[in-house]
Order: sequence, then structure tokens, then C-alpha cells
Amino acid sequence: MKKFALPVMLFLGLAGQAVAAETTAPVGNAEAGKAKSATCAACHGPDGNSPTDMYPKIAGQHAGYIFKQLKEFKLGMTSGGKEGRNNAVMAGMVAALSEQDMLDLAAFYSSQTMKSGTTPEDVVAAGEKLFRAGDMNRGIAACIACHGPRGVGHSLANFPKISFQHAAYIKTQLEAFRAGTRANDMNGMMRDVAKKLTDEDIETISKYLGGLH
Repeated sequence: MKKFALPVMLFLGLAGQAVAAETTAPVGNAEAGKAKSATCAACHGPDGNSPTDMYPKIAGQHAGYIFKQLKEFKLGMTSGGKEGRNNAVMAGMVAALSEQDMLDLAAFYSSQTMKSGTTPEDVVAAGEKLFRAGDMNRGIAACIACHGPRGVGHSLANFPKISFQHAAYIKTQLEAFRAGTRANDMNGMMRDVAKKLTDEDIETISKYLGGLH
């Protein structure tokens, strides 16, 4: 089996496991999360639609994915960056959060609506090709395999929504995956894809996703 097909197989297996565990997954309280989100608004906006493109939009993101990232930011802080996700800004924000706080925040932001973005005309063709088909010759898996035809991801498998996201933020994350400075992706899937992407690929797919719908 060629390596570029692995994300599809992993998705099918992981999604099945997640369905079985769904009924026992802890849930948060959106109203409580709203009350706890005041300090998050400076970067992410009052409803999770970040007004600054260096910070991600988290409105409408899957609750499980938000919860996972918050836990891993805290792990990054407590492990000195050896585990989890290392980010100086978020380390300070999650330091005092309990697991219930994280669940509540995730519930609140996932209940909001992400504002749509735009895709520049000059990247539509190349961006769509990478997103839908990848590049078999270079072993690049199609984004659609895990993130779906509209880039909305999959909540049970913890694949995030990437459509409508700020292009600058996506670009930064793909570069981090490529460099290995972000390493909290499941089974190294994003690092494997990103290391095969050129600067032009990253620029193109980042801009393309902004208006994908």
C-alpha cells in the first residue's frame, strides 16, 4: 500500500473507535464556558472569531479538538515543551484551567459559528488540486481524506475544521509541522504530509482554505 493512502485507512479505523467511545466522552457546559471565556477574547474574539490572523478562529471548531489542544498546551507547559504542544502565550492561558474548565470552553466555542473567509482567484485551481487529490508523485495525501470535502473535519476522529480559517494561521502551523516544532499530530500524520510540501504549496493551500465551503 502506498504511504499516501494511509490517512484514509487511519481515518476509518479511528472513526470507528471514536463512535464506540462517544457515549462515555465527558462533555462541557457552554454557558459556563462563555463565562470563563473572557480572557480568551483578546486574541480569539468574544465569539471565537479571531480578528487577528495570527490567532486561529475557534468558533465552530469541534469541541473534542479544542479540548485536546487545551490539554496539550498544558502538557507542553508542564513538560517544558518535551510533550504536548508548546506555545508561550497559551501556556500562560491554560496554567490555571481545570479539565472541566477546558470542557466548558470547548463546549462554548464549538457552539458558535465560524465566519466565512475568501479564496483569492489565483490559487483556486492549484489549491483545489492539492486539497482534493494531493500529489501521488510526491507522496502527498489529499487533505480531503481526513478533513472532508468541505474541510469541516470529523469530530469523532478529532480531525479539525480547517475551512474558513485564517490563511496566515494555517501557513504558520503547516510550517511548524514541517519543521517538527509542532508535533502533537496523531501518528505524525501532519508532519508526514507537511515535510513534503514546498513553500509554494503551503502558501497555496493556506489561501485556498480561507474560502472553502
